[in-house]
Amino acid sequence: MKRLLAVLFCILTLPVFASEHGGKAEKAEAFSPGEMILHHIGDSHEWHWFSTDNGHFTSYLPIMAYRPGKGLSVFSSEKLAPKHGEEHGAEYDGLKLEHEHLVSTDGSKVYDFSITKNVASLLLSSALLLLVFTAVARGYKKNHGRAPKGVQSFFEPIIIFIRDEVAKKSIGPKYERYMPYLLTVFFFIWFNNLLGLMPGAANLTGNIAVTLTLAVLTLIITLASSNKNYWAHIFATPGVPKALLPIMIPVELIGVVVKPFSLMVRLFANITAGHIVILSFISLIFIFKSPAVAPVSLAFGLFINVLELLVAILQAYIFTLLTAMYIGGAVEEHHDADHQIGGGDGAEPAHAHGH
Repeated sequence: MKRLLAVLFCILTLPVFASEHGGKAEKAEAFSPGEMILHHIGDSHEWHWFSTDNGHFTSYLPIMAYRPGKGLSVFSSEKLAPKHGEEHGAEYDGLKLEHEHLVSTDGSKVYDFSITKNVASLLLSSALLLLVFTAVARGYKKNHGRAPKGVQSFFEPIIIFIRDEVAKKSIGPKYERYMPYLLTVFFFIWFNNLLGLMPGAANLTGNIAVTLTLAVLTLIITLASSNKNYWAHIFATPGVPKALLPIMIPVELIGVVVKPFSLMVRLFANITAGHIVILSFISLIFIFKSPAVAPVSLAFGLFINVLELLVAILQAYIFTLLTAMYIGGAVEEHHDADHQIGGGDGAEPAHAHGH
C-alpha cells in the first residue's frame, strides 16, 4: 500500500514546475477580480500554485485525448500553455485549449480523458483517505478491547457519532450495511472541503460534476434498497382520495429525483460561495490599491476562512444525514397499525405513520 501511494504521488508530482518570467517592459495588465475568481473555482488542465514578481509557478498535468481516426494523444499540458508574451495558448498535435476545453484545430471530435486539476486533487484526496483509514483499521485490530491510540483516537468519536446519531436513528435496524457508504461520503466531503481551503488547492467539492456524482450514488442506493412499502406510498399515498392520485403520483415521483438534486446543489452552492466571498474580500486590496483597505479585507477574509472550517464539516454532516434519511425512508417496513384511526370495536387510535 505504501509503495502504491508513493508511485501515485510521484506520477502526480512528475509534471515540471515552470516559472513564466515577465519582462519589465511589459505593460501591466489590469486586475480582473471576476476572471481571477472564476479561474480559482473552475477546473483546469494545469495546477497553478502561486505567482510572484518573477512569474507563475505551475505544475503541468497530462493531456490525454482520443480522436476517431487519429488515435490517442498523450503529452504534457505545457505544450498548450501560452508562450511568453502571448495571450492565447499554443497548438500542439492538432489540439488546443479554448477556455479550458480541449478542441481539435480541424474541428473533429475530441474525447478528453486528461488528468485535470480536479482529477489530480481527487486522486490525492483518495490516496490520503486510504492512508488515514488504513492506519485507523490497523489501530482497531491492534487495540481491540483497549482504549484507542494515535490516529484511531481522533477518528473513533466521529465514526461512532455517524453510527449512533446518523445511521441508527435515520435508517434503523438495517443501518450496518449502509455504514461503509455513509462513512465514505462523510469523510470524502469533509477532507476535500478542508483541502479546498488550502492555498493553491482545487475546488473539488465546489465542482457540480462531483456533487452530481455523489447525489446520483445516493439515489441509486436509495432506489436499490427500496421495498414495496416505499413504492406503495408513492403510487397509493395513504389517506389521499383516489381521485387525487393522478396528481399526487407525479408529484411523489418528482420528489424522488428532487431529493438527491437538493443534495447536489446544496453542497456545490455552499462550498463555491465560500470561495467566492473570500476571494472577493482579497480582491478589494487590488481594486482600491490602498494600504488602508488591506487590514479590513484581510480581517473579513480571515473570518470567512475560519467560518469555512465549520462549514466544511457541517456540509459533510448534512449530506450524510440527509442521505441516511432518504435510505431510511426506502427501507422502512410497513406497520399494520398505520392509518388505523378509530378502527371500531373499541380500538385505540394508532400512531400515524410519518414520512
